[in-house]
Amino acid sequence: MEKNLNNPWRKTASTIYKKPVDSKILGSVEIDVTDVEAYISQKRKEGLKITLTHFFLLATARAVKTEIPELNTYVKRGNIYSYPSLDATVSVLLPDGEMSSIKVHAVDTFNLKESVDLLSEAIKNTRKGSENTTMKMKHTLAIFPWPLRGWIYKTIKTILTDWGISLPFLGVKTNTFGSFIFSNIGTLGLDNGYPALMPTANVSFVMIMGGVRKKPWVVNDQIVPRKIITLGAALDHRIVDASHAGKLFKVLKYYVTHPEKLEEHL
Repeated sequence: MEKNLNNPWRKTASTIYKKPVDSKILGSVEIDVTDVEAYISQKRKEGLKITLTHFFLLATARAVKTEIPELNTYVKRGNIYSYPSLDATVSVLLPDGEMSSIKVHAVDTFNLKESVDLLSEAIKNTRKGSENTTMKMKHTLAIFPWPLRGWIYKTIKTILTDWGISLPFLGVKTNTFGSFIFSNIGTLGLDNGYPALMPTANVSFVMIMGGVRKKPWVVNDQIVPRKIITLGAALDHRIVDASHAGKLFKVLKYYVTHPEKLEEHL
């Protein structure tokens, strides 16, 4: 049986994404996660079903909150504003291979256990079919034929993103996607990559996790096998510069060597 290439998400994606003409900043870093994986393994033995996704999501939120508040901003009518809270959208792979997402409110206010419990429950519900209103809109948008689909999308984007006006009757707000988007592409079999800045998501950056792989690594001037992960980010150059990505990755490296800090509240 031939696979349907024009599923709701693909039809939506072909509508909202255009050939890139604007600048954006792309950056990545390789991080040794050998020790933090040992930490995670110990926590799982203690009953806390933590993964690297839980770990890096919370670490990213903490980094933005404490060191890079510029990343918790958005553009509206040519001006930059701060979000009232630090929310994150997390990509979720559904059983049928489609992509969905969940939104975690005030993610920076949780400790590690609380974030694990909250995120795990939300992912489970989404995979059972309880998608949020925003993600359900892809099915609605896909119903309309081209070029009507394009006109509808452009109208929504102009009102929602460019003008900063919420559309409650459609279930979308100017902060629908929160402060940033987080995605684990390692679950898709990818070691690294660079994310897209979704045009309708008024976020300053998108963070992705690649897969963990063993590599020769220099530790105390000795070459040894270590478990390495690649983190990548795409940043909106209207709001931030490469220096902000550098600060973000620096803080993430700190939490990798001090994972117990995430067990505490800020």
